[in-house]
Amino acid sequence: MKIVSKFINKLFSEEWLLVMMGMIGFLLAAICAIYVAVYGGEILPEGNVESAFSFNAAIAIFILSIAAFLPISGLSDRSRKRIRWGFAATILIFYGIETIQHFRGINPRFTQVGTITDIVVGIFFGLISLVLIALTVFVALSFFQKRNVIKHPFLILSIRYAFLSTMISFAAGIFMSVLQSRYTGQAGNFIVLHGLGFHALQTLPVLGWLIEQAESNEKRARALLHIGSVSWLISIVFIGIQTILGRTAFEISLLPILAVIALLGWFAALIVSYLHVRKCIFSKGNQAVINLDV
Repeated sequence: MKIVSKFINKLFSEEWLLVMMGMIGFLLAAICAIYVAVYGGEILPEGNVESAFSFNAAIAIFILSIAAFLPISGLSDRSRKRIRWGFAATILIFYGIETIQHFRGINPRFTQVGTITDIVVGIFFGLISLVLIALTVFVALSFFQKRNVIKHPFLILSIRYAFLSTMISFAAGIFMSVLQSRYTGQAGNFIVLHGLGFHALQTLPVLGWLIEQAESNEKRARALLHIGSVSWLISIVFIGIQTILGRTAFEISLLPILAVIALLGWFAALIVSYLHVRKCIFSKGNQAVINLDV
């Protein structure tokens, strides 16, 4: 655990500004959680502090993931500085609009009862979302170049898969903006697809990092990474189809069952990778094999 802690400290040390953005998000989420526990989540006429809680926490996790990726992106210091400040400004605006509007009792994106100003704020929120997408795409493209592939082949490949998943999540976000709602059909909810796509930024790089530490046969390791990552993407596709059909992702029917089976494929790959790392450590007499070079 001490070695992993050192790795995390080294990983985030270069992106303190984005780490601070993440901490602000967790702080706001905690404030929202306390309010919900004391007063409940609903604030009339259409505010929902529970939504502000989940949004702030999700954005905090997202920006911490970006903070972890930037040091190995291969981008120049100048490009990273622009990206860093672009994300920071965008995230702060997100936090402000989401939290303040919900506490005012106004839906920050799709208000039906707000003033003209609230409607303009909702439109501005959508425009800022496009800025976030553009910044993320710019970072993603850097990982599809050949920089650092030799140094971190499995980690880079897993991050590529993660960004592909994120693009599906962004597509779900655009759908919500066009529909002016997260709901479709009788029970479809794009927010499930949106969230699952973003969580690939944590789940898939963890898989790639573990595989990289295991020092396994390269062919076997690459196959394991592909199986786990493709399984995650397939699960998202199934959830996406289910949502477009206007049906909930939580019902017991063919597509949700297939999505769960696909997620189990990712989970199995994760467990196998973890066991390989443990075996590698024990085979070296409990000496650290964790690669701190990022």
